[in-house]
Amino acid sequence: MAAHKPQSQKVQFIEISASQAGQRIDNFLLTLEKGVPKSRIYRAIRKGEVRVNKGRIKQTYKIEAGDIIRVPPLQVSEKTAPTEINESLQQQLLASIIFEDDAMLVLNKPSGLAVHAGTQIQVGVIEAFRLIKPELEFIELVHRLDRDTSGCLLIAKSRESLLNLQQQMLSDQIDKRYLTLLKGEMNSDEVYIEQPLQKNTVSSGERMVKVDPEGKSAKTLFIKRQSYGIAQLSEVKLFTGRTHQIRVHSAWSGHPVAGDDKYGDREFNKQMKTFGLKRLFLHAWQLGIHHPITQEPLSLEAPLPEKLQQVIKQLEQA
Repeated sequence: MAAHKPQSQKVQFIEISASQAGQRIDNFLLTLEKGVPKSRIYRAIRKGEVRVNKGRIKQTYKIEAGDIIRVPPLQVSEKTAPTEINESLQQQLLASIIFEDDAMLVLNKPSGLAVHAGTQIQVGVIEAFRLIKPELEFIELVHRLDRDTSGCLLIAKSRESLLNLQQQMLSDQIDKRYLTLLKGEMNSDEVYIEQPLQKNTVSSGERMVKVDPEGKSAKTLFIKRQSYGIAQLSEVKLFTGRTHQIRVHSAWSGHPVAGDDKYGDREFNKQMKTFGLKRLFLHAWQLGIHHPITQEPLSLEAPLPEKLQQVIKQLEQA
């Protein structure tokens, strides 16, 4: 039977269809139970409240067609699930679509908009599109962008597309290019940084990432496009997709991203404000992928936002 959203007051038993098979159990539950914290999902799995075919499983278990999933009450607060979005956001998102077909949708994500709802964010890009396009049976993020980063964001319209695109990412088949403004000027036209990154959470609850030998492999190539003395416009090619990778690698090199209030340089950020910069200067500019169904090569590009173009013009005239 088709998966229904579990009622928060009673146990549900859900039979997995062929189209749902292949997902990890934790990801399946997160998709099923909007607004429930990940910690609650993991606790339910760990305590055996969630069962597959009457047995306990680990969060890494991949569900199979025909599995019967026991889903306990996870205390979903109905208030956290938005039922509508304002007209201006809807129009902004629809106008930001740069490619769409039956398999996927590619968005030029605006800066300041989270890709997913969270503790203090009622609606993100994916929740918004589920409301804008209720006719779609399946719609999921292929990857993420930081809230303050703008640019190319891939959204799958089928599980087949999602798995194919995610596999392309895992096997480094996707050419990811960013545009960013860095402090100062790098000493070479091309600077390759390979430094492992480690995620941790500070006492305030804020997630921070740092270069750490114990971290995961991370590789970034910075290519100089234009120098303005106090700053450098760079094209960035990502070979891995770690959290905050460009921001941490650039700061580690001594050339932090303009407008970065987490890893950046406070005085440089103040200086950039005089050139009209009011956000993080980081934009997911280009994606080179293979179409998830036809395998046709696709080159997707999200133009640099007008406000960032204006900052560049101000620097050129200085």
